[in-house]
Amino acid sequence: MTNHLGGEVIPTGFDVPVEPLRRAAHYTGEPGCIAEARAFASQFLEQLRTEWCATADRRADGELLLVVSELVTNADRHSNGPYILELEGTDSAITVCVYDSSSALPHRFPKDPERVGRHGLEIVHALASEVTVERVPVGKRVRARFELQR
Repeated sequence: MTNHLGGEVIPTGFDVPVEPLRRAAHYTGEPGCIAEARAFASQFLEQLRTEWCATADRRADGELLLVVSELVTNADRHSNGPYILELEGTDSAITVCVYDSSSALPHRFPKDPERVGRHGLEIVHALASEVTVERVPVGKRVRARFELQR
């Protein structure tokens, strides 16, 4: 930010770029991990609201927790080891990343209301503005960008 007093430019020190808020949690796959991941994401969103003055509408609470649940559940079911939930947020969006030890990339199945199960990525794609999946040295990373307001 810059103040202009009588034509003179005075730097105020607030024009330094701000880093996004970042938090990560490690889960072993023990019972209760998915609920812990949801609670972690809920606390993260509340921290964005208080520290970043993020204006997330109330639908964001439930939909963010649904995205986290789906991604963490997939990691829990399809990997043979621990997984990591990483959240990065600003006043307008949260990026949810889940790392797991399986190198098998998830499949997004076509919409089929008759199918029982396997709707996780379909749900994530419906709620996120961007979804990417890539192999990393330890397995894979699934990343979903979630907008706080529509």
